[in-house]
Amino acid sequence: MDIKGALFALADLLMIFAGFTYGWKFIRDHKNYLLGLEWIIVATSGVNFLVYGMLGLSQASASFHVAIFFDAFSRSVGITLILVLGLMAVTHGYKPSRTVDIAVFALAAAAGLGLTVYALRTASPVTHHIGVAGAVFFVVVNVLTSIFLMYFAARLWRVGETGHAVRVAVVTAMGAVIAATYDFYQVPGDDGNRTMFYTAALTTWGLQLITYYYGYRALDKSQERIKAELSEVDQPSPG
Repeated sequence: MDIKGALFALADLLMIFAGFTYGWKFIRDHKNYLLGLEWIIVATSGVNFLVYGMLGLSQASASFHVAIFFDAFSRSVGITLILVLGLMAVTHGYKPSRTVDIAVFALAAAAGLGLTVYALRTASPVTHHIGVAGAVFFVVVNVLTSIFLMYFAARLWRVGETGHAVRVAVVTAMGAVIAATYDFYQVPGDDGNRTMFYTAALTTWGLQLITYYYGYRALDKSQERIKAELSEVDQPSPG
């Protein structure tokens, strides 16, 4: 394995670790199944992608088609709508019903399947960039999600969690760059498998999974402190 392959594997392992570890924490510690399951789905995607890359499988393989599906699943609805709804638990006190949980994942699966078919039909055999309509769609949903994530960062800043706020803003900007270049730009000197690009993308996504978890936890703890303080104020004084 050359240095580029090793860096790719490390980046993918980072994302896999982040997805499984913090996905489980979202479920166990916060009962947030939207974010927990999406994090785990991203990690599962990373496992498949690692197998595909390390074994040098062809684009005719089942692993390649599964990779396209997972990519479309998360880029269209997973790390967009599902991410926003999940974070709204701490920004707006939103607790989705089980029906909503099932519905958004069903929507993500349907979008993933449709976009997989689209990608396989329109992707360039050289750059692997998909058709313009699909590429623009992915950028638009990323921009809309990034706006909410900047609001999330602002909420962290307001409660004094400046470190978390800055980190959320930075990884969101990194993710926006990846989204904007994904289907529009070829890294100079990159190989046919886009190893350099995917190394940067996987690193960014791994950092996002970690950073958003800790930002969520920080805002959740801040709100718990505020509730505790208000509860003490509301208690009648003795005598």
